[in-house]
Amino acid sequence: MRSEKQRLGRKRDSRVDHAIVTATRELLVEHGYARLTVDAVAARAGIGKAAIYRRYASRQEMVFASVVHDEDIVAPPDSGSLRGDLSALLDEIVAQLANPAAAAAVPALLADVTADPGLAARFRQRFIARQQECLAELLDRAVARGELPTRPTVDIVHAQLLGPVFAWHFLLRNEPSGDFTVGHVDGLVASLTE
Repeated sequence: MRSEKQRLGRKRDSRVDHAIVTATRELLVEHGYARLTVDAVAARAGIGKAAIYRRYASRQEMVFASVVHDEDIVAPPDSGSLRGDLSALLDEIVAQLANPAAAAAVPALLADVTADPGLAARFRQRFIARQQECLAELLDRAVARGELPTRPTVDIVHAQLLGPVFAWHFLLRNEPSGDFTVGHVDGLVASLTE
């Protein structure tokens, strides 16, 4: 009979996780997304490639988890209002996407993901579903507080939240500012509560 430790597997070493994230971010800033390889990340992190592939099925997953978020994201604490909750979430999104490594990776990463249906399905399952669970939690809070009569379609609200950020930052090449985030949240709240 296997021990509890054997059944659950060995706990991942958070130092290795940190080394992968740090190496990925550094190499993205230094060389860009197109020249980033798993071999280079492993060498910079001082680990074997197998440690990376135990965590990520692809280079794209490694990059996304390193510069945007991994599966362990949580909804922001309850602020007491839909506006406050969406503002906190938008601040997190903007901070993640505004870092230099994300700026170097996200446009090409999204092109890779959308070009490969299998990879797109895996991203939806591993990352997008978790984003939508967090957003659903915020919307459910608003319903419970009486700010919304029912929970709106999460996919639509997700697109309404992220779309302007991507357009503003990656297409128009503007740095998200306080005016942008306040205006965006005000518009989103107005569209949800009308």
